[in-house]
Amino acid sequence: MAIFDAVMWDFGGVFSPSPFTTIETIGREKGHDPQRFFHAIFGPYDGDTDHPWHRLERGEIDFMAARESIMELAKADGMAADPLELFTRMGQEGGGMREDVVALARQIKARGFQTAIVTNNAKEFRESWTKSVPIGDICHEIIDSSEIGIRKPDLRIFKIALKRLGVADPGRALFVDDFAANVEAAEALGIRGVLMEDDYRAALAKIERLTR
Repeated sequence: MAIFDAVMWDFGGVFSPSPFTTIETIGREKGHDPQRFFHAIFGPYDGDTDHPWHRLERGEIDFMAARESIMELAKADGMAADPLELFTRMGQEGGGMREDVVALARQIKARGFQTAIVTNNAKEFRESWTKSVPIGDICHEIIDSSEIGIRKPDLRIFKIALKRLGVADPGRALFVDDFAANVEAAEALGIRGVLMEDDYRAALAKIERLTR
């Protein structure tokens, strides 16, 4: 008998290569400290603040407004940081979807687990990312920060996900994310967390083992 009833997945950095790694690479190429450049684009991502990217992910502003504010803040800090560079670079690198992760997510849903995608995202990106995978085959629910106005690592987003999936005991849920603070937040509720890094083979094997 499986020890879990539900599996919750992040999207970017799980089903696709991590944008966080790409941003740090761009910052390094520009001669900036990678973490400082990361914070210029994404803000302190282990918290929930009024940084423009956080406001974008809560659905409070649109992408162009966030971009303009980020560029201004970065310029004041002596950096040229444009979020569009991230998407241009990721498109050039052509990483595509991680088909082995998609395949496992399909299997997990087919095995009878309740499944959800719990993502920090922007309203403008919804149509694109939901079409990049067979969404109906991998999840029952989508909990999108820009739709509910709450973003990871706020514990409320996980509580909403559990409620939608009908899981009363957080210990019966598994959560996969590529950002450590988000995994730690889920674990604070009693959810079992799995961190998916750039070399995700070990994480994939762990998820497979835990859902057998």
